[in-house]
Amino acid sequence: MVVFAFLVLQVTFALASPDCDFPVVFNFGDSNSDTGAISAAFEPIRWPYGDVFFNKPSGRDSDGRLIIDFIAERLRLPYLSAYLNSLGANFRHGANFATGGSTVRKPNETIYEYGISPFFLDMQVTQFEQFKARSNDLYNQAKNPSDREKLTRPEDFSKALYTFDIGQNDLAMGFRKLSIDQLRAALPDIVNQFASAVQRIYKLGGRSFWIHNTGPFGCLPVNQFYTLNPAPGILDEHGCIKAQNDISMELNNQLKAKLEKLRAELPEAAITYVDVYAAKYALISNGKTQGFPNPLKVCCGYHVRYDHVWCGTKAPINGSLVFGDACENRAQYVSWDGVHYSEAANHFVANHILNGSLSSPPIPITKACHRS
Repeated sequence: MVVFAFLVLQVTFALASPDCDFPVVFNFGDSNSDTGAISAAFEPIRWPYGDVFFNKPSGRDSDGRLIIDFIAERLRLPYLSAYLNSLGANFRHGANFATGGSTVRKPNETIYEYGISPFFLDMQVTQFEQFKARSNDLYNQAKNPSDREKLTRPEDFSKALYTFDIGQNDLAMGFRKLSIDQLRAALPDIVNQFASAVQRIYKLGGRSFWIHNTGPFGCLPVNQFYTLNPAPGILDEHGCIKAQNDISMELNNQLKAKLEKLRAELPEAAITYVDVYAAKYALISNGKTQGFPNPLKVCCGYHVRYDHVWCGTKAPINGSLVFGDACENRAQYVSWDGVHYSEAANHFVANHILNGSLSSPPIPITKACHRS
């Protein structure tokens, strides 16, 4: 009872505290938050990706904005430039180290097999370490104010918000190559390596962490493309693959427990665990009442029985060349391309997580610098 009262006092104090003035955001993740890195490093993401909000491909795996873009808007910051994008990048207000296909653990697949990125989480943190050192050198060596305009100010690294959204591709690799029991046995290592990345950022001066768990993997339509007649009991009442969602929740539970331990180990860190799974599953399970009449239907691409043409590509089907075009009424779709969420879905999720109602501790992102 005393512990509970103490926690209530901590959260009350955090909520009563002034909003945090985050001058910059540094993001680490996969395609759910990549704002252009994989396009810069490999083949560009093509139209019709990006055409809802940006009116052109924007390096994002969606028709428009991602959750990280809505985070930037909520904090009144510009959209994050991808660290790997050397053209037109501006790092004054942070940088995005996320790349599509990234994993927490070092991958044993390549981008040419299943689109798995070589820039796994530990590599992203190494890139950040280099970015910080190089940015400080360039900033301090600059002779003119104009030379500093696109650089992060040295004093802002400790004031930054460090966001994480990664783990989905570790599950994807596991479901491809491991049994359920083998994947379950690998979860502690995934979580430990995730925690190690947070610890490294802390040692580099990071203090405010906003950490997303992984979404309901079993609700991604791509997982059902090749299983037209699933056996009884495979799917839940909303059409999601139960065993995959169970593993997703187990990973999330272990991550949450690990972050609770980190709060004790990192005395100056404000660590917020964000239940993105709950927001995404709520959207899918209640889609019809939220303006999404068929939450598991894919907007972009051609997927009819065993014939699949991925979004923005062409392939021969029954002697004709078929283009994987986008649907109409895109605001009514949760899934953009079978793997990634639409802008409308990302906006829904952002609205349900940024206010703190699905966070532990339950504080909004605007107060995520306060330890509680």
